[in-house]
Amino acid sequence: MKYILTFYLFIFSNYIFSQAMSLEQCVEMAIEKNISIKQSILEIENATVDKSNAIGNFLPNFNAQSSHSWNVGLNQNITTGLLENLTTQFSSMGANIGIDVYKGLQNINSLHRANLNILAKNYQLEDMIDDTKLLVANSYLQVLFNFEILNTQKSQLIVAKEQLKRTSSLIEAGALPSGDIYELEANLASQQQAIIQAENNFILSKISLAQLLQISDYENFNIIYDDLDIPFSQILEQNPKSIFEKALTFRNDIKLGIVNIDIAEKDIEIAKASLKPSLRAFYSYSNRIGYSDRLIGTGDFYFAPIGTVLSSGETVVREVENRMAAPPLSFSDQFKFNEGQNYGLSLSIPIFNGFASKNSVKRAKINLERTKNTFERQKLDLEAQINQAFNDSRGAYKFYEASQKTVKSREIAFKNTQDRFQAGVMNSFDYVQAKQRYEQSLSDQIRAKFDYIFKLKVVEFYFGIPLSIE
Repeated sequence: MKYILTFYLFIFSNYIFSQAMSLEQCVEMAIEKNISIKQSILEIENATVDKSNAIGNFLPNFNAQSSHSWNVGLNQNITTGLLENLTTQFSSMGANIGIDVYKGLQNINSLHRANLNILAKNYQLEDMIDDTKLLVANSYLQVLFNFEILNTQKSQLIVAKEQLKRTSSLIEAGALPSGDIYELEANLASQQQAIIQAENNFILSKISLAQLLQISDYENFNIIYDDLDIPFSQILEQNPKSIFEKALTFRNDIKLGIVNIDIAEKDIEIAKASLKPSLRAFYSYSNRIGYSDRLIGTGDFYFAPIGTVLSSGETVVREVENRMAAPPLSFSDQFKFNEGQNYGLSLSIPIFNGFASKNSVKRAKINLERTKNTFERQKLDLEAQINQAFNDSRGAYKFYEASQKTVKSREIAFKNTQDRFQAGVMNSFDYVQAKQRYEQSLSDQIRAKFDYIFKLKVVEFYFGIPLSIE
C-alpha cells in the first residue's frame, strides 16, 4: 500500500508540474518556497515572543523554593548532652513575589518598541515578497523572450530550407549559376546553429525560473506562452515626481524606514529610564521543619544552685523544670510556629555607574541620527530608481516603435531581394546578407518588446499596480 501511494504521489506531482503555470502561479510558488521569506516569517514569530516578554515585565515575579538537608557529623545529643556522631534532617520551603512599581517608564516603552518591531518585521517581509515578485516576473519574461526567439529562428530555418530547395531547382534548370548554392548551404548551417543556441538559452532560462520556484524537475516544468500585446501604458503619462510621491505612501521599504526611526526613538527613551529611580515592591514567606527529637518539660520542678552570696555564703538556687526527650512536633504545628514573612519596598536611585547609562543614551541618539540618514538616503535612492525606470521605459517604448519600423522596412527589402534573387539578377551572397539583416531586425524587435514590458512593469510596480502580463 505504501509503494502504491508513493507511486500515485509521484504521478500527481509530475502532473502538477507538467501543467503550464501563469506568472501569478509562479509568484505564489516562489513566495511559498523562498527560504529568505521563511526566515523573515520566523523573525516575526521571534518578535512576537519579544512582545510577550515585554508584557511579562508588567506582571509580578513569583518564585518558590524548597530544600531538604542531612547534617552528618559531630553534634550534641539533646537527650544526653554529649557530642556524638549524629545525622539530623531539616526541610525548608519558601516563596517570594516582587513587582516593579515604577521603573522610569522602561516597561511601557519596551512594550511600545516590541509592537513597533513586529510592525517592522511585517514590512520587511512584505518588501521581501515584493522583490521576489519582481525577480520572478523578470525570469518569467526571460523565458517568454527566449521562447519567441526560438520560434523566430525555427521559422527562419523553414524559410532557409525552402529557399535552398527552390534554388537547387533553379540551378538544375539552368536559371542560376551553381555557385549560388554554397552561400545558401552556409546560411542554412548558420541558421541551424542559431536554433541550437536559442534552444540552449530557452532551456537555461527555464532552469533559472524553476530554481527560483525550487522545482528540481525542470524538464516537466512549463509556463503559459501567451502572445503579449504592447499597449502604451497610461502610467507613462505621469511624471517621475508624481510616481515617487505615490510610492512614498505605500512602499513597504519606506514604511520600514519610518518604523525604524520610531524604534530608534524608543531606544532613547528606554536608555533614559536607567537614569531614573526605580521602585519595587516585594513579599516573601519562609518555613522550616525539623525531624530530630526535642526536650520538653515534665511538669516536675527542683531547685538547682546557681551561686552563693559572698557576704553570707548562702547558696542561691532557682526552680528548674525537669525535661525529657520527645518526638518532633507535627508538621502542622511546625508550620504554625516556624513561619516567617518579609515584605516592603525597595528604592534604587542611580548615582554613578561609570558613565554606562549616559553613554547608552548617547549611543541611542547616535543610532537615531544614523537611522534618519539611512532613511533619507533610501528615499533618494528610490527617487533615482524611479527616474531611471521611468526614462528607461519611455526609451524602451520608443526603441520598440523604431524596431517595428525597422522590421517593416527590412521585410520589404528582403522580399524585393528574394524576388531579384529568384529572377537571377542578384547573387546568393547579397541575398543572404539581406536575409540576415531581416532576421536580426526580428530579433531586435523581440528583444525591444520584452525589454519594454519588463521596464514598464517596474514603473507600474513603483506606482502600486499589481504585477501582471495579461
